Amino acid sequence: MSLTKINKRKHIISLVDFSEQETLEIINRGIEYANGSVELGHQLKGKLVGIYFTKTSTRTRTAFSTAALRLGAQVISYGPNDLQINTGENIDDTMQVLSRMLDGLVVRTAGDPSVLRAFSNQQRMSVINAMTQDEHPTQALADLTTMKRYFGELSGLEIVYLGEGNNTAAALALSVAKFSNIRISFFTPPNYNIDPKILQYAQKKAAEKNSIIREFHDIKSLPSSTDVVYTTRWQTTGTTKPDLNWKEKFKPFAITEQLMSKYPNAIFMHDLPAHRGDEVEAAVIDGNKSIVFEQAENKAHSAKAVLEWCMG
Repeated sequence: MSLTKINKRKHIISLVDFSEQETLEIINRGIEYANGSVELGHQLKGKLVGIYFTKTSTRTRTAFSTAALRLGAQVISYGPNDLQINTGENIDDTMQVLSRMLDGLVVRTAGDPSVLRAFSNQQRMSVINAMTQDEHPTQALADLTTMKRYFGELSGLEIVYLGEGNNTAAALALSVAKFSNIRISFFTPPNYNIDPKILQYAQKKAAEKNSIIREFHDIKSLPSSTDVVYTTRWQTTGTTKPDLNWKEKFKPFAITEQLMSKYPNAIFMHDLPAHRGDEVEAAVIDGNKSIVFEQAENKAHSAKAVLEWCMG
């Protein structure tokens, strides 16, 4: 009786797990895909990729589904009520079954990241975090792919982020911390800050790279210059605000034409979906400084790089 050799799979659960070189490898490969310099169809030929989303998604779900298909894989999609987890099956049993049938699983829970860690507790199937409550790693990979493609280099960039200290902000902090000579300033409403443990970890790692990560709760501290102005939707997917008057606290952090005029050479980025009139004025997101749809398109190219890195 012969035994089949199991090739160990790579996972993307948190950016904490990644080195600068690994992160840059995915970013650069995403740029190659974006530039059309890679022949498609052979990278994941014969592979099966599961897409399991318990929360709504337009860009991330479509990006990974189309990326898998374009790389030659086949896709199986699961909705929030499709797996027997809903009827009481434990995570370990579900993981053991799926890992014997799939080569990769892209998961969005918008909840406790321990579920993702449980899914990755095996070496048959790659597991990719498509967003949990505390971190959105593939969004940050796509964002840095966009920035490097636009500016040519990441080193030397100055970034201003305004809005909630949510999973996108946390992932941005963790990703920026891996590279040298980047300055990012987060402006978050009081009590809506980045998780202190994540921020402190990112700041410590950034200091080792001569990069600076700061967080403020008052826009009076806005820097005099920046290359990128970034925001996200104020109501993060899968979350609610305990404060009924939370929007009043957020209003000073909206991206307006007046704010953008302070940075005449800056581009505007948004992870989408956007609520015009809340976190950003329509004139900004639809203006000539906005690259939000190029950013969204790059998510699909970055997803190709992620899938290839994990499974190819």
